[in-house]
Amino acid sequence: MDTPLRGSRFDLRVEHSNTMPDAQTNDLLRGGRWGFLHSEETGSAVDGPGMRLVYWTTGCEFRCQYCHNPDTWKLKNGRLVCVDDLLQELAKYAPFLKAANGGLTVSGGEPLVQDRFVMQLMHGAKALGVHTVLDTNGFLGNKLSDEELEEIDLFLLDIKSWDPETHLRVTAKPVEPVLEFARRLAERKRPVWLRYVLVPGLTDAPDNVEGVAKFCAGLGNVERVDVLPFHQLGKFKWDQLNMKYELADTLPATAEQTAAARALFRKHGLNAAE
Repeated sequence: MDTPLRGSRFDLRVEHSNTMPDAQTNDLLRGGRWGFLHSEETGSAVDGPGMRLVYWTTGCEFRCQYCHNPDTWKLKNGRLVCVDDLLQELAKYAPFLKAANGGLTVSGGEPLVQDRFVMQLMHGAKALGVHTVLDTNGFLGNKLSDEELEEIDLFLLDIKSWDPETHLRVTAKPVEPVLEFARRLAERKRPVWLRYVLVPGLTDAPDNVEGVAKFCAGLGNVERVDVLPFHQLGKFKWDQLNMKYELADTLPATAEQTAAARALFRKHGLNAAE
């Protein structure tokens, strides 16, 4: 079996598994032993606590206007990998990850497009005593049972917008399933770090930001908020994929705009990280 694709999450990956028939793809996903990976990174310090090994999966239900990895939308843009190989690799890094107060993060794309594959990774990581993080938009959260939620140590939950119309405009999907998953995590007392992407002229309206802040403050399980300023680092992918990029003329969020958004979260007692 080939080793998984290494390199940056910003690398362009296309059509690694495009010739695989859909029926075969669906069978593999149901089994969970095989999955599709965009890339992997070692030593990440921005995808959960400590130093982390990050597996970036392909497949996503959302079509975010500001997505910096639109090549992860298509499942078959990833390379087919076996969970056994990934866990063997994780085992090599496990002593270092534990010493660095880190662990394994599974991100995407949207990992829950490949929920059985992701949970096999989580099972294996827990067996190795490695801290686990799932980075998710929450839209497919009902794919996980309550018992499976307990196996994940931390959720990085991306709430794109409080305002339903803005959420639909940003993602092409409704916001309510995301909020319902957030409520479910709160009921189960599962730790959450909120991620909010601040896009000038799109998601930065104070009422919108404060709506997310009020909601998350009422949950009781949001340990940290990361306000992520919009950037243009992924624009080249849209260009190379011949996709229309609606935010081509949008300026990155300034330090002042980002600080103002953090202040709204702090106003409601949340820990908005610098």
